[in-house]
Amino acid sequence: MGTIYLVRHAQACFGEEDYDRLSPIGGHQSRALSAWIRHCNLPVDRVVMGTETRHRQTAECCLAGLVGTPPGSEWQVVAGFSEFDHAEVVRRFRPDLASAAAVRSWLSATEDPGQEYQKVFAEALARWIKGDHDDYGESFAAFRARCWRALLAVHEPSPSSLTTWVFTSGGPIATIVQHALAIPNARIAEFTWALVNTGITKLVYRRGGLRLVTINQYPHLELAAQPDWITYR
Repeated sequence: MGTIYLVRHAQACFGEEDYDRLSPIGGHQSRALSAWIRHCNLPVDRVVMGTETRHRQTAECCLAGLVGTPPGSEWQVVAGFSEFDHAEVVRRFRPDLASAAAVRSWLSATEDPGQEYQKVFAEALARWIKGDHDDYGESFAAFRARCWRALLAVHEPSPSSLTTWVFTSGGPIATIVQHALAIPNARIAEFTWALVNTGITKLVYRRGGLRLVTINQYPHLELAAQPDWITYR
């Protein structure tokens, strides 16, 4: 039986000019995951990641020093596990928020930037998922299909006993779970909000196909007993 662990990246730098890098808390989360992998003696036979910097940084921080881990030169970058374009999704809904500077300026004038952004992003995401507009570089249907193809590409040529760790984002994980459990589009955004940074979703496979085992587990963060390490961006 082979295993695939999907890991959502650690906390990135929300609200800063360069979002696509880990925050200090993101570093703590990644190291906590590393300690948990070591404690459970989980194998790391292969490492796959999306194209974002936060994917690689999470993998590097998590896997540093783990015995038996493939060297970084052997890690695979698979574009299918990359996140969708959040900025475009927001921009199509709110053209006035077309730049990072405009978003920062808007949020700086609000009492609760996180809550205000979440409200607008949820509406923007709903517009994209509904599929009634064709002004996106990548439709939701196309995004969902390419994430599932990426998972199958990892699974299909693999030896039956291989354990693969995939470092990706909430969007790909959500759509993979959606495909596996036949979750309707109307519920996918709600599910995405619940995915924790460095949370783990586990699938196993045999010759008969893939099976989803666990979703969004984060025992490493619960063991750390640091409530502020449980984050969602």
